[in-house]
Amino acid sequence: MSEPVRLTASRAPLPPQRADIPPAPPAVAATPRRTPGATVAGAAPKPGKARDAFFDNAKYLAIVLVAMGHAWEPLRGDSRAASALYMTVYAFHMPAFIVISGYFSRSFDASPGRLKRLVTGVAVPYVVFEAAYTLFKRTAGGDPGYPFSLLDPWYLTWFLIALFVWRLSTPLWKVVRHPLPVALGIAVLASVSPDIGDDLDLQRVLQFLPFFVLGLCLKPEHFRLVRRREARILAVPVFAAALLFAYWAAPRMNAAWFYRRDSAQELAAPGWSGVVMTLAMFGCSVLLVACFLAWVPGRRLWVTALGAGTLYGYLLHGFLAKGSRFWDWYDAHWVHTPLGEIAVTLIAASVITALCTPPVQRAFRFVMEPKMEWAFRRDPVSVAKRR
Repeated sequence: MSEPVRLTASRAPLPPQRADIPPAPPAVAATPRRTPGATVAGAAPKPGKARDAFFDNAKYLAIVLVAMGHAWEPLRGDSRAASALYMTVYAFHMPAFIVISGYFSRSFDASPGRLKRLVTGVAVPYVVFEAAYTLFKRTAGGDPGYPFSLLDPWYLTWFLIALFVWRLSTPLWKVVRHPLPVALGIAVLASVSPDIGDDLDLQRVLQFLPFFVLGLCLKPEHFRLVRRREARILAVPVFAAALLFAYWAAPRMNAAWFYRRDSAQELAAPGWSGVVMTLAMFGCSVLLVACFLAWVPGRRLWVTALGAGTLYGYLLHGFLAKGSRFWDWYDAHWVHTPLGEIAVTLIAASVITALCTPPVQRAFRFVMEPKMEWAFRRDPVSVAKRR
């Protein structure tokens, strides 16, 4: 389950894009038709309003980094440089995704329409892909006894169930006086609670929660701030320092800390380290997310429309990412050479790009964004408005 351009200060913030998820209609003016795959970032834009190219670009670049990270994982043992890149990217690519999701969830009010989109855009894809991934593991993975379970997300589907929980909790965070410190406190407690278990991947739900709440707290001026020329310049030495630190830490640090799926005790570390690592990694991740956003272009590019399909790329590329392990693609010697590592990186970027394209969105929209009118009662308010 990742480029820089100035945004003029006078530009008014554009309307939100759905956060239902990955992850997300084309980046041109939105039509009254429901937007495909905009679930990674926020609420669907209103008819006649334009999408903000900056956020579509950010979502596309973030999902490319997700795919690259998955491609680099089997290479970490061969190259310290690959391991450093892997750790650096994992420090911010999912936090960036989650911050954007939180930012575009600010308007979520548990109204019937938004609850319906939450079910069709998040809950239904979760059920479908959890079943699909389980079947894939049973067949291609050579594990015919692997059980079906909606309580135990496998591989990428954890993000869907996490987003479902986070969005449902949005009204609560709106009334809390200090939401971000409270969310950080919850994450810290989760990091030292080994008895939470694996149901619904609650460790990830709770440990990534502060990034979603941070997104809820952000305002358009915060994004304008990180997109200033000064921020883009400062981002260069910050990322360089992060890479150097990751190169030093690669043989010394357990990369599983970045997954946030285990408590400190489950990582064979003392309990107090969970507190320190949660707070330190949150600070580092937020800094790198700001640097990443500083480099995201704000103008429309050829990849901008692909930002609307990040859910599709996110969920579909997992079959190839896992299949490459099941089918021993990484056993080839050339893959573990410097040129091979570059080739794997380019292949991952190309595949995820193809999976975000409009033809793929049209082919899988019946799963990602089913209308399911038969499953919901008709909203009397909407009916009255049509009259």
